Amino acid sequence: MNYISRNLEKVVSEVTKEYPVVLVTGPRQVGKTTMLQKLMAGTDRGYVSLDDLNERNLAKTDPELFLQLHKSPILIDEIQYAPELFAYIKIHVDKNHDSGAFWLTGSQVFKLMRGVQESLAGRVAVLSLTSLTQAEICYGEMEPFTIDIGALKARGKERKKADTRDIFGRIFRGSMPAIVSGQNSNNQIFYSSYLTTYIERDVKELSDAIDSLKFLHFITAVAARCGQMLNIADIARDADINQKQVKSWLGILETLGIIFYLHPYSNNLLKRLVKTPKLYFYDTGLVCYLTKWSSAETLESGAMNGVILENYVVAEIMKTYLNSGKEPFIYYYRDKDSKEIDIVLEHDGVLNPIEIKKTSNPGSELVKVFNLLDRASTPRSKGAVICMKPELSAIDKDNYIVPIWMV
Repeated sequence: MNYISRNLEKVVSEVTKEYPVVLVTGPRQVGKTTMLQKLMAGTDRGYVSLDDLNERNLAKTDPELFLQLHKSPILIDEIQYAPELFAYIKIHVDKNHDSGAFWLTGSQVFKLMRGVQESLAGRVAVLSLTSLTQAEICYGEMEPFTIDIGALKARGKERKKADTRDIFGRIFRGSMPAIVSGQNSNNQIFYSSYLTTYIERDVKELSDAIDSLKFLHFITAVAARCGQMLNIADIARDADINQKQVKSWLGILETLGIIFYLHPYSNNLLKRLVKTPKLYFYDTGLVCYLTKWSSAETLESGAMNGVILENYVVAEIMKTYLNSGKEPFIYYYRDKDSKEIDIVLEHDGVLNPIEIKKTSNPGSELVKVFNLLDRASTPRSKGAVICMKPELSAIDKDNYIVPIWMV
C-alpha cells in the first residue's frame, strides 16, 4: 500500500513546536493515525488507542493512572471516547510546559466535540484532516484554492490535465485513502463495510437508540439531496422518520465529519436573502455508493451529474483549506428571487463569486449574476466559472474560466 503525503504534515510539525497539545480531528479512515505515525517514526513518542476497550476503560475510570502509564510524548488515538482525560492533560501541560507533549486524534469534528474547549483553551492546536484532495492524490502538495491568476497559472504548470471522463472517474472513486492507495479495489465492498463498521458504530456511540436500517434509509435520502438546499421535511418523508429525528441525525453526520454545510452569504446591505444552508458530503464516492450509481460512465450521463459535480468542486475547495490547516470562508448566495451564485469565497477583504458548470464552453451569461454582490459591504473581486474546459481561460478581464482539474 502506497502512503500518500498529506498537506497537513508540515502544519503538524510546525504547531508541535509551539503548542503542548495537537488535536487532529476528522472522519474515520481518512488517514489521521497513519499520518501521525509516519511523522513520529524514529522518535520516542509512544502510542495508545482508545479503540482498545481496556485502555478506554482505564482512561475513563482512572485518567491519572492512564497518563502515568502512557507518559508524554504520546499519541492518543480516538480521544473522544474518554473526555475525562482532558482535565488531566491540562494539569500535566500547566505543570510541565513541554511543547508537543500530546498528539490526539478524534473521529469527530472539533467544534462538536465535548470537553476540549473548556479544558484546553489556549493550549491546543486544532487541525482538521479530511479525505484526500485531488491535489494530494494526483499532484502532491498544493496551496488552498484561490481566484488568483498567478496561483492558477502555477497550478496549470504543475498539474496534468484531466478531461470530463477523468473527473467523473475521480468523483465516482471517491477520496478515501484505502481506495485511492489501492488497498481496496472494490468501491462497493469498501463503502458497504465503511457504513456498517465505522459509521454505524460511531452513530450508536453518539445515540444508542438508532435503528441501523432506518439510519441507512436516512443517509441515502440525505445523499440524494447533496448540493441542494436543506429540506428537513423532504428527508423525513423519504426516510420515514420524523423531522426531529432528521435534525438529530444530521447533527450526528456533521459531528462525524461526513457532511458539511455551506451557509448563505449575507451582510446587512444585502436584503431578501434565504437563510437555509446547502448540504454537501466531503466524499463523493460515498454519495455515488448510497445513490447506487454502478460506474463513472452511468454517473456522467445520469440525472444527478450536475449536483454531484457541484458537490465535488465545493468539497475539493473546502478540503484544500482544511488539509492546509486553514479556516475556509466559503458561502453561497441566493435571494428571494431564486438568483443564485454557487460559491462566494471570502478572503483578504474581498469576495470571489464562482459558478460550477458541466459545460466546456461557458458563456458570459453565467457571470451576470455576480453583479448581485456589488451591493455587499465587502468589495467584489475576480469571479470564475469552474467547468470542464481543458485550459485556463477568461470570459472577460474580471472573470476567469477555471478547469476542474485546477481546483
